[in-house]
Amino acid sequence: MAQPLTILFMPESAYGPTNNCIGIGDVLRKRGHTVVFAAEASWSGRLAPLGFVEDLVDLAPPPDPDPDAPAQDAGQFWKDFIRDTAPEFRKPTIEQLATFMQPTWQALIDGAKFCEPQLREIIARNRPDAIVEDNVVSFPALQTSGKPFVRIVSCNPLEIRGAHGDEIPPAYSGLPSEDRSEWQAFREAYDRTHRPTWEDFDAWCRAQGTAPLPELEFEHTSPDLNLYVFPQVADYTDRRPLDATWRRLDSSVRATDADFELPEEIAGRPSDAGLVYLSLGSLGSADVALMRRLIAVLADTPHRYIVSKGPQHAELELAPNMWGAEFLPQTKIVPLVDLVITHGGNNTTTEAFHFGKPMVVLPLFWDQYDNAQRVDETGFGVRLPTYAFADDDLRGAIERLLGDADLRGRMARIGAEIQARDGVAKAADAIEATGLAGR
Repeated sequence: MAQPLTILFMPESAYGPTNNCIGIGDVLRKRGHTVVFAAEASWSGRLAPLGFVEDLVDLAPPPDPDPDAPAQDAGQFWKDFIRDTAPEFRKPTIEQLATFMQPTWQALIDGAKFCEPQLREIIARNRPDAIVEDNVVSFPALQTSGKPFVRIVSCNPLEIRGAHGDEIPPAYSGLPSEDRSEWQAFREAYDRTHRPTWEDFDAWCRAQGTAPLPELEFEHTSPDLNLYVFPQVADYTDRRPLDATWRRLDSSVRATDADFELPEEIAGRPSDAGLVYLSLGSLGSADVALMRRLIAVLADTPHRYIVSKGPQHAELELAPNMWGAEFLPQTKIVPLVDLVITHGGNNTTTEAFHFGKPMVVLPLFWDQYDNAQRVDETGFGVRLPTYAFADDDLRGAIERLLGDADLRGRMARIGAEIQARDGVAKAADAIEATGLAGR
């Protein structure tokens, strides 16, 4: 590499955005660039072994230690979070706005405000040639450093309103594209519950030196380069064209996952049975009651299942037709299966498209409802109500999707086309060119 760059990634702490940045950063690292991760501190020790520089941030002050408090096991945070939050996921999306969405935005904003001085120090230390953010709120230090700034959206692209935002369903609603009857009510409820939060954050961002935030949006669009991850076959571009700063990545699948071979418990079962991957993400899998119900329903089918058990893995007993573990190399498993049962996180959704697999989507929160609706209305899978589906609805959806040879063939062709576009390399090319242009 004649002109090696230093590229700083600042992803959201969630697995999806961080894994997306890992995949892109790995390509850049292999090209000879220095890749620095200003990730959240809980990623300590997990990024350096992949060849990245860790220069991490705290998003909140550490809690005061209580010498008399009993030691908590590693999964206690998730136990408490799901205990307190799972009731919100049972509500319609419009009812989640005040009780889940707005508090979540506020927590993210509080983190951005807390780590602003840390980010300025990290940028001064590393002197990056380009700065990449994959998050849902703005961090002013990343935009005011005088370096080229790249925004990545690894959420459903309804978050990108553009100049024609009224022609697409409101983000986070899960509402259908062809029926606008509930769009306005959701928008009004979002405005009512979020405007004071947005006004406060907009004022704070301006005080840090940024441009104004777009109306009721919590992140700025970059004047340099904006990337988003979603397959063309399910995108909304016919209704919501974007300006020239935006580039779509049909997928962004990392190559850093460990290799995987089917365990004998699964490989040795009858091969005429379907092979299904079940993953509800770190939060969904922490809902033990939900996972136990899914295990019970799926146990009464002839198919084989690979189960991502998550942080509550010790609380889950799998059926004889299943195998699973706490953490799984998802990008090496999805190519092997016939069907994916997912919560609709953007990474899993786009990875299923990348490998040509139909989906059953059980959304919980955020953009998962939008992904579930889009998969269903475009015919690439089935959306079911996560806490209210009937047992036969889930079993029936699995049978229909596994038995639809035309759909599976179509998705295989789509997957091959998406893989040929090589979204990870495309993203690395664009970031590299942006960094070089800024020198």
